[in-house]
Amino acid sequence: MFLVGAVASAIGIAIGLAIDWFPVEATEQASEVDFLYDVTLVIAVPIFVLVMTVAIYSVLRFRVSDDDESDGAPIHGNSRLEVIWVAVPTIIVVALAAYAWIGLLALEEEGQNPLRVKVIGQQFAWKYEYPAEAGMPAKQTTDLVLPVNRPVQFELNTEDVIHSFWVPAFRLKQDIVPGITTAMRLTPNRLGAFPVVCAELCGIGHSTMRQTVRVVDATRYTSWRGEPPSPALSAGAPGTDSADGKRLFEGTGCAGCHSLSAAGEAAATGPPLGGLDAIAAARAPGVSVEQYIRESIVDPTKVVAPGYSPEGMPQNYREQLSPRELEALVSYLSAVSKESGGKPQ
Repeated sequence: MFLVGAVASAIGIAIGLAIDWFPVEATEQASEVDFLYDVTLVIAVPIFVLVMTVAIYSVLRFRVSDDDESDGAPIHGNSRLEVIWVAVPTIIVVALAAYAWIGLLALEEEGQNPLRVKVIGQQFAWKYEYPAEAGMPAKQTTDLVLPVNRPVQFELNTEDVIHSFWVPAFRLKQDIVPGITTAMRLTPNRLGAFPVVCAELCGIGHSTMRQTVRVVDATRYTSWRGEPPSPALSAGAPGTDSADGKRLFEGTGCAGCHSLSAAGEAAATGPPLGGLDAIAAARAPGVSVEQYIRESIVDPTKVVAPGYSPEGMPQNYREQLSPRELEALVSYLSAVSKESGGKPQ
């Protein structure tokens, strides 16, 4: 029994370590997390195999015949064995917990001259705020761009429900709880673009709450920080042209729930936004398409499209969007929906 278990454990450990479970490592902390996983795997596989070997052996070796209806001989407990099988798992769990705790403390150490980025989650998009530093102005944006090999400290908040900020390539994930500011520290060490996802079920559009983080060299990061702030999040953003409206559509979470061919979006959580002029005429006679769109944004429960939940649309766009931003978004949707087609809301 133990010989079979030892062989099976060796095979299981070899297979487990050989499989590439995770995406590419993109932070200095990723290797430590992966190593902790390997340590846990090396300990867990033999325990699992041992338990299953004893169980299978006992089932085969001590099974009763079909004509035996007795309950079996009464068996008194073995105190020594019971102490051992309680003590050994306790020691293993405590050792793993201590090792993980030491690793966690190392991961949470603040590096020198960290870049501080405020992460704001909302249904169903991410926003980021960069403080002014080294001659670079503060920046509010829906793009997450980080300089390579510089420590980063994220300060995470949510505007509505619980979210979870997760970049699989970074290996670190942190829940964001309403009313609480949580933190996460890491140092990106690989250039490239990596997916950002929400790992906490946060509503009907949860699966669409995805963006990308770009890790770039110091020169490109400085150049990006010097660009004008995104009008999608600037309270004083001038203009209501198509480019501003499109950025608002993509940056405030609309694109995560609604389909709009002109913007290249095909989400199906919310009603499609094509043909809104015809929809407005049918559902709100005498109301202009612009007014119909505006009311649908600031008061989404007033007119709910058949087949869709009134809870799917955020209720706080009236506070989030400045008057100019609201008009930019209304003008954009009014213009492009006439060309994109689509079924009624």
